[in-house]
Amino acid sequence: MNSISTHVGGRIRMYRKERGLTLQQLADPIHKSRASVSKYETGEITLDVETLFDIASVLQVSPNQLLDVWPPEPAPAPSPIPSDLGRRSPFFHARRLYFYFYDGRYQRLKDGIIDVYESKTKPGTYEASLSISAVTAEGWRSEVYYTGQVVYSDMLIRFSFVNQCNALEEDLLYIYNPLEIRDSTDGLLCGISSADLMPCAFKCLVTLTPQEHSEAFKERLLFSKQELQQWQKMNMLLVANRGAGLAF
Repeated sequence: MNSISTHVGGRIRMYRKERGLTLQQLADPIHKSRASVSKYETGEITLDVETLFDIASVLQVSPNQLLDVWPPEPAPAPSPIPSDLGRRSPFFHARRLYFYFYDGRYQRLKDGIIDVYESKTKPGTYEASLSISAVTAEGWRSEVYYTGQVVYSDMLIRFSFVNQCNALEEDLLYIYNPLEIRDSTDGLLCGISSADLMPCAFKCLVTLTPQEHSEAFKERLLFSKQELQQWQKMNMLLVANRGAGLAF
């Protein structure tokens, strides 16, 4: 089965369920059978361009949100900031990053993929997409898709994302730009909880390569006693740039 068709089908299913549509309710306006739409979602049938655009229109998303498939090892692009620091830091060059945090409400580790690309409308600026998933017994499955902008500085990299299914949910992700060469960096995700629309913040890790979801890795995503004590003392939630990254 074509992996790209499977991925696109999964996106169609995700947005259809987000919109509260049945297979038949999606099939009727695009003049296809319920069985055909079901096979689009499982990847059994490869979509033609016209049908893809028709489906995107019904789901109220852009075709790019259904086609967010990137090569597993994209070629490195030039640094967005032409400075000595930018040329040294792999996080300036990376066009695909891996995102992790632990959601204590559901007691599960969540991960995601951040793709960075140059803006087509504003050359010299950069945009990004974030796909967050949950690690379950059934394996990796996509949950929420965000798009937004990325801004680079010597110390921090800031991503601003908007949930493509809920414009109210706008999240900010700040990650440290490591001064030394390493594979991971600490960050803080601030925004609105998709589950209950309450303001929230998560400690997170962003890496250059995919990480195994081990217990040791999970521990890195949990708040330590020292952090809790510091926050209580300062009445402020801080995430330090620990610098003890994974081997690069």
